[in-house]
Amino acid sequence: MSFSTFGLTDSVLRGIAAAGYTTPTEIQAKSIPPVMEGRDIIGCAPTGTGKTAAFVLPALHNLVLTRDLVETGGHPRMLVLTPTRELAQQIEEAVRTYGRFTGASAVSVYGGVDIEKQFRKLRHGCDIVVATPGRLLDHMERRTISLSQVEILVLDEADRMYDMGFINDMRRIIRQVPRDRQTLLFSATMPDHIRRLIRETQKNPVMVEVGHRTRPVDTVTQHFYSVPKQMKTSLLLHILKTDETVGTVLIFSRTKHGADRLARQLHNSGISTTALHADLNQNQRDRSLAGFKSGKFRVCVATDIAARGIDIDDISHVINYDTPAFAEDYIHRVGRTGRAEATGTALTFVSIDESDNVRKIEKLTAKKIELERYPGFTYPEVVDGANPVTGIAPKIQRTRRYYRVPRFA
Repeated sequence: MSFSTFGLTDSVLRGIAAAGYTTPTEIQAKSIPPVMEGRDIIGCAPTGTGKTAAFVLPALHNLVLTRDLVETGGHPRMLVLTPTRELAQQIEEAVRTYGRFTGASAVSVYGGVDIEKQFRKLRHGCDIVVATPGRLLDHMERRTISLSQVEILVLDEADRMYDMGFINDMRRIIRQVPRDRQTLLFSATMPDHIRRLIRETQKNPVMVEVGHRTRPVDTVTQHFYSVPKQMKTSLLLHILKTDETVGTVLIFSRTKHGADRLARQLHNSGISTTALHADLNQNQRDRSLAGFKSGKFRVCVATDIAARGIDIDDISHVINYDTPAFAEDYIHRVGRTGRAEATGTALTFVSIDESDNVRKIEKLTAKKIELERYPGFTYPEVVDGANPVTGIAPKIQRTRRYYRVPRFA
């Protein structure tokens, strides 16, 4: 199958060809026809399967075909809501890439930058707005944008927007969009709260599902390594310096402070590293992400929120330095590698206090997780009676005045 089989306009096909793509992914092949027909759809697929093009291409087609039939006064005809500024930038770039021959204009709207500059762009008029919910509401309150002409509404990574606390903002925004719109919802997972949002916002949607919604793509090899918390950095350095298969690496830290600290430690050890988290200003985040994409930095240490906009095809390894507390975050993290049908590897470091998080991942993915020891890495002495894999003794029993380790048989 090729993109030409869908009947996309010549201007859209030229954009696809100029971008170097010839064959649609599975999510694109299943999504493009119903979107072109004007149907609402629910796209559920693991990250890295091409969801952005699955809604951008048919939407551009529809906007081009009806351009001469509507008068919008410069107000946007398509609105894409997305959780992070990095993802908003990524989608805007995709619109510009695929739509370069269509004449369609796009503006991204997100926090952390001068709102007046965004206002000036909106005032000139545009066809497509890509926005994070908080900053879009700022513009709506200032009356610098009107959603009265929106024909296509896209809720991208809806599950993550909910997790980040944007659900009420999303509902406020949706109420300002015409009811006779087309609504496209994409999500890597489909928890109950997203099902409720679907009932509220869509009409007879077509379900488009690729892969298993609670499992990473099959092209990702996964390992869970048991390691004491105080030895995680030593294990990480051992892997980065001895494993020749490890190329570009995305490392996940639970906290912003932890990401900064780990990035400094790796940099001081001679590994080109950058950090990416929400405390950085927009210019810092742009430089960090650009350096990682260009290869200036081999390693990027990021938090979950900041890493949502990272779309790099050649990330060889994702390393969960901290086991994610939410099982859905594991799916999203692992999806940063093995993208566009390439292969990738995901390594998760598990300390004793993160064992509950592993059980949550097991429950979500319906897959038994076996903890391993990393080959060739020196672990501490195993205490008698300790778990032979983890090397960790049974829980220390607390009394009023002191801690004691129970005797072993």
